Amino acid sequence: MADGTATTPAHPSRIALFDEVRADRTGPLALRLLRLAREAGEPFVRREAMDLLVSLNGERAWPEAVEAALTGLRDPDDEVRRRAAYLVGRSRQPELIQAALGDSTDPVVRTVLARSLGPAAARLGNDRHAAVRFLAHLETLRAAPPGQWPALDTALHTDAREAALHLADVGRLWGLVLCGLSRDQYAHALVARLLADPTTRNIGAGLAREACHTLRAAPVALLPLLIRYRDQENTPELEDALRTALISEAARQVHGAVVAPMPFPPPKPRRSPFGDQPTYDGPSAAALLATKPVGVTRLRHATAIFGALLDAGPLTFRQAAQLYNLTFRHRNRMQAECAPLWLRHAGPAVLPRLLSLMTPHLADYVVGEFYLAGLARMGRVALPVLPAVTALIDRRTRIPVNDSTADGEMELDERLLSAALRTRHAMLSITPIRHAQRSGESAG
Repeated sequence: MADGTATTPAHPSRIALFDEVRADRTGPLALRLLRLAREAGEPFVRREAMDLLVSLNGERAWPEAVEAALTGLRDPDDEVRRRAAYLVGRSRQPELIQAALGDSTDPVVRTVLARSLGPAAARLGNDRHAAVRFLAHLETLRAAPPGQWPALDTALHTDAREAALHLADVGRLWGLVLCGLSRDQYAHALVARLLADPTTRNIGAGLAREACHTLRAAPVALLPLLIRYRDQENTPELEDALRTALISEAARQVHGAVVAPMPFPPPKPRRSPFGDQPTYDGPSAAALLATKPVGVTRLRHATAIFGALLDAGPLTFRQAAQLYNLTFRHRNRMQAECAPLWLRHAGPAVLPRLLSLMTPHLADYVVGEFYLAGLARMGRVALPVLPAVTALIDRRTRIPVNDSTADGEMELDERLLSAALRTRHAMLSITPIRHAQRSGESAG
């Protein structure tokens, strides 16, 4: 632990330590780790030991680790106490957490413990520490009727500045609750109020960033404010909030004149859902398909290959069977790419079946772009799906996705939104999809 390797992910020292402690939680290494968390002379070592106990206790309950954490609540080092409080809070023992709260007067410890209580923290609204009161007011607000909102709003604003001393993400937590209550306009107004006061500006930036992560309209409403106050006094919190707001294509378009001189990297170029397609003619496409099995379920450049064949004339029975397998065997990117091709081959009678396959996946952040692009290629004939596409566009909140960062999740939602807008435009255009002439040899 002294050289940091035991807390370095995937380092052999860490792996060996975890393997031995998992194998025997009463063995010499486990006992030494517990002792270091309580008694090591260097605060750095006690912090590292406590971090390891947090990780190991999360896998399986380890009462001795919780006991070491209870001792750590009285450690002279702030960070050791914070880690110890986190471990106690993760113990999933409400009575133990409540007892620890009752025994501690340390705002660091009390804040972490109160946060671990979740809704039960609402009863701590009269606590002596502002951060604990702030958490309590948030939990109360989360379940309160609208008539109680003004009083709680005032209490939260009163405690926010002092609470931020022990609660680093005050703005984010506040924004989460307000967005969850659909109080979008109040959240925007509160951001403006917090940003206007230098002592709460970073809280406002955190709330603005959370609003942008959650609400599609927030970047358009808040981007000018973030730019204004960043020009007055730049902080990492304002920089992060501004960078997040600039992810929004709508915000960049609406405020283009203000955004143009910003020294931020340009947005990532939009990738084509089906990628760049090479050029094929009928003979080269047919020759390539002849090397593939009838039961093929994946085919690179399927759009270009089958598009060339359909341009040249009807598919052979074998080619049609290949296209059928690509379209209907699996619900994935390949199905999205091939559905418009199957419609060209088989004609309007298959449209209801194709649309029923495609519609459930429009909001899927993994494959939704591909299905939307497929519908766009179908054009006006896909109009029965227009309500589903419009619902995707008209969402108040962002589509739930799973990415490593909140900004990354916002980018995924922005890409789906852009794809849905392109699809709606294609559906409302006057160019219908072409249908290949069917022959007796087709497998439609």
